Amino acid sequence: MSIIVNLDVMMAKRKKGLSELAAEVDLTLANLSILKNNKAKAVRFSTLNAICKALDCQPGDILEFVDDGEDE
Repeated sequence: MSIIVNLDVMMAKRKKGLSELAAEVDLTLANLSILKNNKAKAVRFSTLNAICKALDCQPGDILEFVDDGEDE
């Protein structure tokens, strides 16, 4: 996959744990963990908005495009 989720990096920079962030953005631990571990197939803009607000960051701080040379 060409989009890398760096949520764990931002969480570490902001010193926020998974449980704390899940409560702030109103997501289950399981769903936030899927996103954090780069296993998500999609993310809603409302979820991305809530995460950025909670971590005081920009979407580009969390999502990164890496050209892996594969066309889907």
